[in-house]
Amino acid sequence: MYSILRGMRVVECASFIAAPSCALYLRQLGADVIRIDPIGGGMDFRRWPVTQDGSSLYWEGLQKGKRSVAIDLSQEDGRQLARRLITAPGPDAGLFVTNYPAGGTFSHTDLCKFRSDLITIRVLGWRDGSPGVDYTVNAAIGVPYMTGPEESVDPINHVLPAWDLLTGSYAAFALMAAERHRFRAGIGQEVMVPLSDVALTALANMGQVGEVLTAGDRPRAGNALFGAFGRDFRTADDELVMVVAITSRQWNGLVTALGLRDAVETIELSLGVSFAEDEGNRFAYRDALFPCFAEVISTFSIEELRKRFDLHGVLWSRYQTLLTALTEDSRFRPEAPLFSVLDHPSGLSYPAPGAAATFKHVERNSVVRAPHLGEHTDQVLSEVLSLSDTEIGRLHDARIVAAA
Repeated sequence: MYSILRGMRVVECASFIAAPSCALYLRQLGADVIRIDPIGGGMDFRRWPVTQDGSSLYWEGLQKGKRSVAIDLSQEDGRQLARRLITAPGPDAGLFVTNYPAGGTFSHTDLCKFRSDLITIRVLGWRDGSPGVDYTVNAAIGVPYMTGPEESVDPINHVLPAWDLLTGSYAAFALMAAERHRFRAGIGQEVMVPLSDVALTALANMGQVGEVLTAGDRPRAGNALFGAFGRDFRTADDELVMVVAITSRQWNGLVTALGLRDAVETIELSLGVSFAEDEGNRFAYRDALFPCFAEVISTFSIEELRKRFDLHGVLWSRYQTLLTALTEDSRFRPEAPLFSVLDHPSGLSYPAPGAAATFKHVERNSVVRAPHLGEHTDQVLSEVLSLSDTEIGRLHDARIVAAA
């Protein structure tokens, strides 16, 4: 955690990954994030992965450092209380992150009646407001038909929710841009960030829209790296390694490390191409190259390859599980300063990360655990809305709010 955004107050009403991750990134840079949760928890409060007793590791991962206020949003008094929190005064407040429908309970137009310079960051599935999640957007945009073995005819889903994660990051960036605009122009606004638009623009930015509109859909390439040399290979001791050569230097280092200079030159002469000068040729003629590299790599153990590859600056990695990476690979050990070991609401103790970026001239603070549901209800109502103990007690008695 950092204190760069100290003083900024963001209110979050959201579930699943994209919008909560947006608020999480802001919190990790120092913003005060107040999360409004339904009493008893929202749609993702028990989402997998979970512990043996059903506590959500997913939920406590995305809510780190936030303050939780539990409100019964099914009651009008509860919704009114939430609106007051969202639109509370303050030059660094009036920042709202949500994935609720645009015309629903917390429409920007209605909220602006209470604060005209409100900034609303609204994460959507589709641009028209219809529901969509990472998997449905990904299915619709065609990525699963580019993924998997070359001979496969069925779509293959990716286990990483790329559009959720990109949308959360983009939404955080968009909030900062809108906040800067408000600072300069004095006006707020609603910013729509649909997963579908993030997916479409991301593919377009990588040239894939231009590619398919001019050349047709991209065929599957299995585990080969599209447009350059790269694939998985098996070693003599049955380990799998990913080997990549994008630059000429990487290519020459790989060829030298494996003693394949003569063999590669023979293939170049037979095809009339240069692999060192054009990375695209390494992909286009991969069927001629891969068997040659596979045969040689299969004669070396993983440790023998490691010595050769590291000596010649080869771009490569051993395939390993997440557990192996965390426990055996020093590059991924969850250690300070990036991680802190916390006692989480689930009752488990394990490392949790702060901000992924490292600011060289700003002190990194300790990571803060996720809240218990409603843990900060009374504190926030007193601090932000200046409610008295008596007023807060009445809200509890009416079951409009709840505390941990």
